[in-house]
Formats: sequence, C-alpha cells, structure tokens
Amino acid sequence: MTFDQGLACGIILVTMVLFVWGRPRYDIVACLSLLAAVAVGLVKPEDAFSGFSDDIVIIVAGALVVSGAIAQTGIAELALQRISRHVGTVQAQVFVLVATVILLSAFVKNVGALAIMVPIAFQMAKRAGASPSCYLMPMSFGALLGGLMTQVGTSPNIIVSRLRGELVGAPFSMFDFTPVGAALAAVGLLFLVVAYRILPVRARSTASLDEALAAKKYVTEAEVTETSAVLGKTIADLQDLAHGEAKVIAILKPDDKRVVPLPDAVLERGDTVILEGAPQALEQAVALGKLTLESGHRVPEAAAPQAEVGSIEAVIGDNSPLIGLSAQASDLFARFRVNLLAVSRSGQRLTERLGTISLQFGDVIVLQGNLGELPERLKALDCLPLAERTLQLGRARRAVLPLLILVVAMAMTAFKVAPVPVVFFGAAVLMVLCRAITLRQIYQLVEWPIIIMLAALIPVSETLSTTGATDLMAAWLSHVAAGLPAYGAVALILAAAMLVTPFLNNAATVLVMAPIAVGFSQALGYKPDAFLMAVAIGAGCDFLTPIGHQCNTLVLGPGGYRFGDYARLGAPLSLLVILVAVPMLLLVWPVR
Repeated sequence: MTFDQGLACGIILVTMVLFVWGRPRYDIVACLSLLAAVAVGLVKPEDAFSGFSDDIVIIVAGALVVSGAIAQTGIAELALQRISRHVGTVQAQVFVLVATVILLSAFVKNVGALAIMVPIAFQMAKRAGASPSCYLMPMSFGALLGGLMTQVGTSPNIIVSRLRGELVGAPFSMFDFTPVGAALAAVGLLFLVVAYRILPVRARSTASLDEALAAKKYVTEAEVTETSAVLGKTIADLQDLAHGEAKVIAILKPDDKRVVPLPDAVLERGDTVILEGAPQALEQAVALGKLTLESGHRVPEAAAPQAEVGSIEAVIGDNSPLIGLSAQASDLFARFRVNLLAVSRSGQRLTERLGTISLQFGDVIVLQGNLGELPERLKALDCLPLAERTLQLGRARRAVLPLLILVVAMAMTAFKVAPVPVVFFGAAVLMVLCRAITLRQIYQLVEWPIIIMLAALIPVSETLSTTGATDLMAAWLSHVAAGLPAYGAVALILAAAMLVTPFLNNAATVLVMAPIAVGFSQALGYKPDAFLMAVAIGAGCDFLTPIGHQCNTLVLGPGGYRFGDYARLGAPLSLLVILVAVPMLLLVWPVR
C-alpha cells in the first residue's frame, strides 16, 4: 500500500468512525473529510466542490420535491378510504399498509411514502384496538424494499446508477432495478405479513409536540357547493373521509335553519356544516369532500409576487383585542387581513357559526394570512403562535397535475427522452408552477444535510479510485473469494454492503463500496452489473438498526421500539433478502 492509498483509506476509516459515533453530525463529518482530503493533497482545491455540481445531488433534491408534492395530493388517503372499511384484522391491515408503502416507495422517496402512511396506520390501530408497533416497523421495512424497485425509489439506486455510468460507461435506467427489486418486495411483503407477530407490543412512552397539539379539537365551518364530492351524500359519508376523526356537530340550511346531524342526513347544495376534530382530520374532510371553508372566498392578497398564503395556530393572549368579540364583530379580515379558519376551547364544545363565536382568553385559533406578515398580525392581535408547523387547512389540494407530471417524468426517464437530472429538475419546477407545493415547503422538504454530505463525500470517495486503493481492496476481496463460485462472490459484496450501511449511511456506503465492487468483479473476470446491483440492494436494506436509514428512525419513537427490536425482525429479513437477491441477480444480470 502506498502512502497516498493509506491516506485515502485512513480518511475514509476516520469518517466511518465519526459516522458511527454520531458527533459531529454526518454532514459536518463529510465536510471535515473533504477538507482533510484537500489538506493532504488527495483532492485538488479546484475539484473540492465538484460534488455540488454532480448529477446525483440534482436527482436526489428533485426526487424529494416531487415526492413531497405527490404526498400532498391526498391520493394515498383517498385510495385507502374504501379499502380500510373491509380490512378488520390486524394481519389484513398490515398487508394493506405495507403493500401500499411498497408501491408508493417505488415512485416517490421511500421516507416520503412512509410519512404519508404513518397517520393512516395510527387510525387503523385505533380502530382495531391494536398497538401501532405492529404496523410501523413492517411499514418502514416495506418502504425500504419498495425503494429497490426503481431508480428513483431510494438514494442508493440513484447513486449506483450514476456511478455505473462513470465506472462502466452507461448508467442503469429507470426500470433496470425492477425485476430483482419486485421479487424482493413480494417476498418481503409475505414475510412481514406473518412475522410482524414477533415484534413486542409496546405503547409510546411520550408524544411529540405536534401530536400533543393535534390532539386538541378544533371547530370549523364549511359549505357544500355544487362541486362538492359529498353533494347528495350523507353525513356518515363525509365523516368517513376523515376516518371518523372529524365529526359534524351541526348543519345549517341556507335560511339558517338548524338540522340535527343524523348519520343518514343528506347534504344539499348551500348547506353549511360545522365540523369538529384535529387539524389534520378537518383538512382531510374539507379537502376530500371538496367543501368550501367559511372565509375561503376571502383570500388575503399577496404583498409581493413571492409571498405565500398559509395558516398558523395561535393562542389568544390576555390583552388581545379579540377577547369578547367574534370574527364578524371585530371585522377581523378587513382590519387585520387574516381569516379565522378554526377555533378550539378547552373543556367546551362550540356549536355556533364560526364567525359568531365570541372569542376568549386562552382560545386556540387557526388564522390564515400572508406568511410573511402573520408574525406582525399576531403581535397586533396579542396572539402567541403555538408551534412553527405547516397546516394544510384552508389550502386546496391539487392531485391531477402533480400525478400527470410524475407519470410524464417516469416515461421520459424510462424511454431516455432526456437525462434523469434534467427530468427531475424540470418536474420539481413544474410542481411549483402548478402550485402543488410552495417554495417554503420545497426548502423544508429538501434534506440539506443529505445534500451537503453527498456533495462533500463524492470527491473524497473518488480518492479511493484515483490512488488505486479500490484496486488494492478489490484484489484482497478477490483473494478471499478466489475459491468461491459466482453466487458466493455476489453474496459477499451484498452482505458487506448490508453490514456497512447501518454505520456509514446508505448513500455513503454506495460511494465507497461501488468502486470496490467493480474492481472486485473485474479481478475475478466477471461483469460488474450484478455486483453494482448487490451494492445498491445492500445499501438500501438496513433492517438491523434504527440509525442506518431515516425510515427506521422515523418509526422509532411512534412505535415505542428499542434498538434491539429492529434486529429481531430485521435479521431474518436480511437473510431472506440475501437468499432471494443472489439467484435473482445472477439470473437478470449474468456475470459472464
């Protein structure tokens, strides 16, 4: 081993140790690694920031934006609306949830697909009287398996595709991952539907701030119009849209006559319904029922072209000019340019019309206005914002255009009409133009620490190749695998990537392991495709720890899991993946 090879391996080794330690955060670790590589001369100063212009960074960022826009369409909730009525057992519910997450993860970022489905899992668990721990880890593992099926399903697939182009000459296409990925997803689904029973049944020890706030019930008011999806349907149909979490507590006819909200009461044009529930449930009922919120016709004017209209929760202070007045009496919209969308009062059910509720100190309200001006408006109203979180109540969902954009993007990448980074960059821009997602949400959705880590590690990982360290490691691995058949060599790379991923991060694993896999396959006289695919699968299948992938981390607290719970379900699943993936890889990607 030469001095430069030792330096390159040393920097990567220290980087891995710091990743495992978790201090400092992984993006800072990657930046320190880059600076160290520049300082010792392994990376030229002019090449230090080449990673920021790499296609991988654009594709990952674009995929996150597209995923976020699709998540907000409400398609998943709508699709499961009717299905959930017919799945009463926990096992059937696990099947529906995991299968849905798998399918979604093939086309949107797997962590985004999981995030869409977690609230639905809680609703199903509540109905079945089961613990969420029965659902969440299988869903997380399903999201990882689903991400294996397409190029954009998970970051390792995106990265290994790009690296294949650099190392071999042609990148993988969108659906090159599908044959093996679909087989793994199908087998994994069958396993999870049965094996979820080995998970311990635990309740969450604590609730997050958002969950605590969401537990508060609000009252809002909405009108049935000629375009409403619930026109001519019953109160029960409307309540089912939010899985019964939003209740109709009053119906007002156009002549202000009140009607008892019986479940079989039919909704007519011009009816006004007073709804009670948590913000998310109210948003589902209003959006899926295509109702018009009271004040919905008064949209605050944008102070600037880039201004955004949004909603915020706030509590009324003891010196607020709103105390003792209703929204109508205080002329809230005309004086302060904000709409009152919902009200919550502790220990009391409000059944009056929204605009006539006399507000009190301590009431929690949802106000809609220009996000840039809302802090000043809240100050003038002596209202304290509860939390900085996005509320969708009062914001229209757009489903057709985002889905059309996604389908066109997939088709363009599948038929190689345009390069993948250009397609997803364009799709992200179109999502903004069609107002499927706001600019503020884009900058919240893009996981900047991941982007920084990728951009910083790309030139560092290349030092393994430029110094010849990858060839050295490949020669060592080939010596170890000299007596192994082809399936043993592929299994070795797959298992190595699977074991490294929990500690290194899946994206970083691909950057480090892919060049080694190519050198390893060439040293053995094999084609590299099966080995690169093995790296992508191994890096995308962290079933052993809660720290190797965001999906696993996402369900750790809500599921009440402990560190060792992941290996309990994940170890047999990892073995199953190896047993199925190796023969499938050799079948689809022959090594000779």
